Amino acid sequence: MTPDETYEVIVVGVGGMGSAATYHLAKRGVDVLGIERYDVPHAHGSSHGESRLLRLPQTKGHEYVPLVKRARDRWLELEDEIGWELFVETGTIGIGPPDGEKIADATAACDRHDVEYETLSAAEIEERFPAYDLPEDYVGIYQDDGGFLASERAVTAHVRRAQAHGGTVHARERVLDWEAVGDGVRVRTDRGTYAADHLVVSSGAWAAKHLDVLSGSLNPERRVMIWVQPEREEHFTPEAFPGFTIRVPEGSYYGFPTYERPGYKFGREPETPEAIDPDDWRTEPTLQDDEFLRRLPENHLPTGNGPTMGMSSCIVTESVDGHFYVDTHPDYPQVSIAAGFSGSGFKFCSVIGESLADLTTTGDTDVPIGKFRVEGRI
Repeated sequence: MTPDETYEVIVVGVGGMGSAATYHLAKRGVDVLGIERYDVPHAHGSSHGESRLLRLPQTKGHEYVPLVKRARDRWLELEDEIGWELFVETGTIGIGPPDGEKIADATAACDRHDVEYETLSAAEIEERFPAYDLPEDYVGIYQDDGGFLASERAVTAHVRRAQAHGGTVHARERVLDWEAVGDGVRVRTDRGTYAADHLVVSSGAWAAKHLDVLSGSLNPERRVMIWVQPEREEHFTPEAFPGFTIRVPEGSYYGFPTYERPGYKFGREPETPEAIDPDDWRTEPTLQDDEFLRRLPENHLPTGNGPTMGMSSCIVTESVDGHFYVDTHPDYPQVSIAAGFSGSGFKFCSVIGESLADLTTTGDTDVPIGKFRVEGRI
């Protein structure tokens, strides 16, 4: 079969990670094609819904801290290049019981990597950030270098700059399959066939469908986000309400100040994940979703318990061990993998895109991805 077109690299999935990989490759002068089955940007993964947290106190392991530091630098470089606001620095705060695991993990990671932070009592949190009403023994880890990313705008920025550097992006084109051909690859879509020297698979919840090696290692889940109009708007501005994570008796939540659209936004990490097939799932939020989420403002954000302004569902793709995969394929060195970003990975797009470009062009990277290699984990 003769391919319709030939490229040096094909990127499958042009969401958060794929858009960044396409950009970094194009910026290096690589002839790259990004293929996305939906729109660019789209609402079928975990990069839509306006905003994603970027926080330096990491709770999944200290290895994430150097990555998020480098990612922050890359986001600021992209801002300068395109001239748009992508990162909004509000600071971030993680709140919970003083003996909670996440508080301990966050402080340990910060201490390991010399990240400055403040430990605040519940009373100090409520005084500084008056939206909160917390159990009196709670504490917060506040760090002022974090904030949130305008996620859809960030995907658009990566794609626009990739195109400016000579990259090609096709939207609404579905990848059907791929095969190794000698040292290269052939990719078949519903629109044509392409050949390339290298392949990057960054297709989110569909990664395991594109890569047999990840079969059984990725778990797509449904999550819902909500925007609620506060009764005291001044308590929920970016200046008064930093990006947050909080563990309370009602569950674990994360959220953002009011930004551009009406209402501040938050979501919840479910105790029992709602597993889905990404090709067949319930996308429309329900009244039950609304009632479930609103336990947070009802109990801990008393001036933020106004009417619902909007809701949106997304797909979170968890790996079996909770850490994402960034590596070359164990059998095909011409194939690179980015998968399993667990709903908390968007902040890393800028640096994961850089590492994927490294792996594709040189076979290695100085980005510290050792914890996220595939070997021994699948």
